[in-house]
Amino acid sequence: MSPSGRSQAASSTIRPSLAGRLLNSTGFLIGLGVFAAGMLWGLARLAVTPPASQPPAGVDAGSRGGEGLGFSPTTASTQPAPGQAPSGMVWISGGRFSIGCVDPRGLPYGGNQPMADARPIHEVTVGGFWIDTTEVTNRQFAAFVEATGYVTVAEKPPRPEDFPGAPPENLVAGSIVFSPPATPVPLGNHLQWWRYIPGANWRHPVGPDSTIEGQEGLPVVHVAFEDAEAYAAWADKRLPTEAEWEFAARGGRAGSLYPWGNEFRPADSWMANTWQGRFPFENTAEDGFPGVAPVGHYPANGYGLYDVSGNVWEWCADWYRPDTYAEQVAGRLSVDDPQGPAASFDPQEPDIPKRVQRGGSFLCTEQYCSRYILGTRGKGEVSSGCNHLGFRCVRDAE
Repeated sequence: MSPSGRSQAASSTIRPSLAGRLLNSTGFLIGLGVFAAGMLWGLARLAVTPPASQPPAGVDAGSRGGEGLGFSPTTASTQPAPGQAPSGMVWISGGRFSIGCVDPRGLPYGGNQPMADARPIHEVTVGGFWIDTTEVTNRQFAAFVEATGYVTVAEKPPRPEDFPGAPPENLVAGSIVFSPPATPVPLGNHLQWWRYIPGANWRHPVGPDSTIEGQEGLPVVHVAFEDAEAYAAWADKRLPTEAEWEFAARGGRAGSLYPWGNEFRPADSWMANTWQGRFPFENTAEDGFPGVAPVGHYPANGYGLYDVSGNVWEWCADWYRPDTYAEQVAGRLSVDDPQGPAASFDPQEPDIPKRVQRGGSFLCTEQYCSRYILGTRGKGEVSSGCNHLGFRCVRDAE
């Protein structure tokens, strides 16, 4: 279907309020699924270095990029790991670090967005925790579903009572899939590259005729917040707070733009799964992957974590507010193991509950979004899923 045909189809099935959620959400504004789309159920709702331990306390692991820009050196805790590492996890001892990011406009690969919700840059403290070294994979999620019989949000038809007045034929299960147009399009109309696909879900990531067979090592996608929480509870884990996620993702590099340093392509190497070509219609896949990549393909960061930049977005536990950091600096929210605000508020969609999402995705590009940069923040409506949204888990020290 042509881009105009998709837009026409969307306009015939998407209620205006839900289309508005899609158009105003970070995930679709930036083409990387921060998914405030209310599930675009507008049909009716429509790398590889060995895992590293923490650097010695007080050592700022090779990051001078942020000095003089509000970043202080990371001071890692000396708390030892409380026993043997659970399978697929690494110990993060915690400590004090600067959270946030500079305005990246004007920097190479920095994009054209100021990332104002990631400032003021300020110090916070996190305790020790275990964290998955990779995003949760299809193989892992399938084991959870087999053990529990769990059914994800995308696999359930929307309920008529949740969407009064919606035609019954539109109340079909499905999810949002990136569907690039064939030709250049203005970047102001996000519906020209997003499409609600009936039958799309974690088992069928780009539509009912697709499969995850042979793709067990790819990150699971099309997971709503409640789906990620359900998996985490089953695995005796939880979702990371935003502060925990950034501490771990930085790998000890205070103020660095990327998990590996301050140069996007050191020695012309691709360090993360992002977009190459003209967005959204031309994907040259120079990094080797036109879509989602297997977990662990690109180099790990200093703490042994993979894919904390690009590949798929990752849910965090915190409610989203654009003023969270300002509230922390003002003393109205804690900076000691911060859990985020008590409730969500997005001025663009004040009535839509959203959680924080981090890390960017394979759709990240400086042409439209550069949230592969460390410290940048995303947001997503809690019942939303998409084919570039996943998660990883943490576990508390016992």
